[in-house]
Amino acid sequence: MVYMVFQLYSCSLYEHFFFILCMQPRGGVYTVGDFMTRKEDLHVVKPTTTVDEALEALVKHRITGFPVIDDDWKLVGLVSDYDLLALDSISGQRTENDLFPEVDSTWKTFNEVQQLLSKTNGQLVGDLMTPAPVVVRETTNLEDAARILLETKYRRLPVVDVEGKLVGIITRGNVVGAALQIKCDSEGKA
Repeated sequence: MVYMVFQLYSCSLYEHFFFILCMQPRGGVYTVGDFMTRKEDLHVVKPTTTVDEALEALVKHRITGFPVIDDDWKLVGLVSDYDLLALDSISGQRTENDLFPEVDSTWKTFNEVQQLLSKTNGQLVGDLMTPAPVVVRETTNLEDAARILLETKYRRLPVVDVEGKLVGIITRGNVVGAALQIKCDSEGKA
């Protein structure tokens, strides 16, 4: 046991995280379905949702993105805060080198955000979303989903059924919560 504690402290946070996720439950493996946010608790948008409505919902619900669904809950894309805020760069008014304002230009930054928001009129989520995002199933091994989230830029993975209908979402936050729960559960059993 002393070796295991030493090993955990000597490895990187990334390795420690996967060590926790690799602890197997008594019934087999942990799955995405064990820790995902379920459909009934999700905030979603449709391709016809305006950018203004999406931005308001992001702020109201304190989230960073949405699954985009059709009327039958079939997943058609993802839209993130980055997608919505990158609208200015899409319009062609900025270059790659000045995508972000200078650190000491608070008033300039405020004005640029105001200009950005004025450009959202008439823009729809469907124009900005990422179509055909990477998805997982409820039965996907949690470690596999965590690896995708941690090794890519993705903050969330939609969870779909065999018909492509949205049944939930697994986020980085869900995975961190899962690791903590698994760690606490394993310490309680020891």
